[in-house]
Amino acid sequence: MKEKRQHPEGNRPVRHILSLSGGKDSSALAIYLKDRIPELEYVFADTGEELPETYEYLERLEAFLGQPITYLNPERSFETLLKARGGFLPSPQARWCTEYLKIKPFERYLKDDLCYNYIGIRADEPYRKGYISSKPNIIPRYPFVEDGITEEDVIRILEDSGLGLPTYYEWRSRSGCYFCFFQRRIEWVGLLEHHPDLFIRAMSFEKFDVDTGVRYTWNETESLAELTKPERIRQIKEEFAWRKSRRHKVNLSLADVFTFDDEESEKRVICHL
Repeated sequence: MKEKRQHPEGNRPVRHILSLSGGKDSSALAIYLKDRIPELEYVFADTGEELPETYEYLERLEAFLGQPITYLNPERSFETLLKARGGFLPSPQARWCTEYLKIKPFERYLKDDLCYNYIGIRADEPYRKGYISSKPNIIPRYPFVEDGITEEDVIRILEDSGLGLPTYYEWRSRSGCYFCFFQRRIEWVGLLEHHPDLFIRAMSFEKFDVDTGVRYTWNETESLAELTKPERIRQIKEEFAWRKSRRHKVNLSLADVFTFDDEESEKRVICHL
């Protein structure tokens, strides 16, 4: 076990922890800070609902860092939590999945230690501070923001290291659970095509309450069953192809192409723990 440095004003240990999401930004931050911060710990809040590509990428990152990544597990599984909530799915308005599958495991791992938590938010992203713990002993740090590191820099860091991008970026714009409610429709189609078993599992969590008429679906306007109809998939792909063709005309990044949606144009904040 590593020796912990002591806080200069007391006896509480001071820990430096980098939160990995399994995505490009936090992975590039791990590489960026490698050997810069003594005793830096790497943690990944494993929800148990991750893509296979995420685990494969983390294994490669761990080999590059030459240091183990600590996987933090929740006390209760997503499915158990969902049943306890009567099938009420998480949403941008009720992000209980982030709270119980990511934040609480991190707080339990940290206990009362004073912690500098390094988070991979870039300098060129819209102003946001992620969705992190509010405990006073956890002090967030944003090295990329402080050093002016942009998405172009992140990609260069990953390419220079030989790690490259996670393969799921070929059809998805972000890391996170395979059923993440922030996904756009084209990403749900990508999940259906690349991991039909996971798509079916995500679809099994949706339900219709015959007594109240309430629908519990990942998207407010469309169920996954409705999305799987061939004509709907064709329409989603055609709309995405059109946006992609306009990418260079309006100077959109590939991430913008994925995240832009005529029905949901608001930028979303994602989990960084």
